[in-house]
Amino acid sequence: MLNLICILLSAYFIYLGSMMLYFELKTRGDNYFALPLAERRNMRARIRYHGRFIYPFFVLVSKVFRLRTPPLMRYNGVTGPLIMSTKKSYRFTNHYKPQENDIFIATQMKCGTTWMQQIVFEILHRGEGNLGDDGYRHMYALSPWIETSPTSSVPFDRAPLVGEKNSRIIKTHMPADLCPYSDKAQYIYVTRHPVSCFASCLDFIRLLAGPSVPNRENMLKWYCSDDMFWRAWPEHVEGWWRRTEDHQNVLFVHYESMKKDLPAAVRKVADFLAMDLTEDEINKVVHRSSFEYMKEHEEHFSMFSPNVFSECLETVRFMQAGTVDRYKDVSDSESETIMEFCQDRLESKHYPLAKYYPKGKPFADGKDSSTITSMSNVI
Repeated sequence: MLNLICILLSAYFIYLGSMMLYFELKTRGDNYFALPLAERRNMRARIRYHGRFIYPFFVLVSKVFRLRTPPLMRYNGVTGPLIMSTKKSYRFTNHYKPQENDIFIATQMKCGTTWMQQIVFEILHRGEGNLGDDGYRHMYALSPWIETSPTSSVPFDRAPLVGEKNSRIIKTHMPADLCPYSDKAQYIYVTRHPVSCFASCLDFIRLLAGPSVPNRENMLKWYCSDDMFWRAWPEHVEGWWRRTEDHQNVLFVHYESMKKDLPAAVRKVADFLAMDLTEDEINKVVHRSSFEYMKEHEEHFSMFSPNVFSECLETVRFMQAGTVDRYKDVSDSESETIMEFCQDRLESKHYPLAKYYPKGKPFADGKDSSTITSMSNVI
């Protein structure tokens, strides 16, 4: 009987390991994102099927073991999600020489990256961008995530040039000092309320780490520390704000401003990219960049390829983070901890935190600040 149990357990672990490896290889980069929609759906269905037998094991493990921080790697003092990013991919990013047709979409994680990618993509195509099977198929089949290439998007060297200007839309979460910079390239930085960012990070890490995700207390400690992926929110925002102050080829965007007036934000981004769009084209871009449109076509925008955890946790969906009021999902004490952390780190710095994100309030447009209104490259 004992021998039979050992044989069954051995067979199960061989099955578990082989299936996890198989799905990792089959969904890596454009092995998944470049597939037609029907094939992507089929792959997700296969993962869900096998997930019924694999996921319970990780639930059992989580009863005796929980991570203290999300799995991470380090490079030059900056962390990144383990497996998705490597020292090799960070080194490539650090040494890349930006080209004149490069458009970098830079953010701290969960601050509106994919939304801005879609806005830029549609602007470059005058509201006629095609992510269907007869087009680019998926946002990450055309827009490389430079510091995770080639695991989480189309490999950088195979990224297509899009639109009438043959532009390359590059996603990055790198802090300003580690992001490749050139006066010839263009950079759009998007930030979001630090409390809302934290709420969305909880969902994201849960999809990556599964049942063994750090508990909420440890997630808060991680978020308010130098172990936070791509640097903590205050340092990340400060670095890109300073870059915006010094360079006109950097546009600084607040997520909440886009939610408040998307047409105005689209016009600002189009002007920044020197794309002269008609009013009809602006309206098309606004429609295809709306939360409703992107939710309806969510399968074109999922920000990472499927895994056992993401497919078994059906209550956590990618587009649920599109609401502007995610800060409501955070307790008062957590919110206070985050805001005090940001205030302490940004004291005597350049980014005017209190003007945009005053303590106890969701967002302010900062229009009363002469420092802000004098900067034309800020939304």
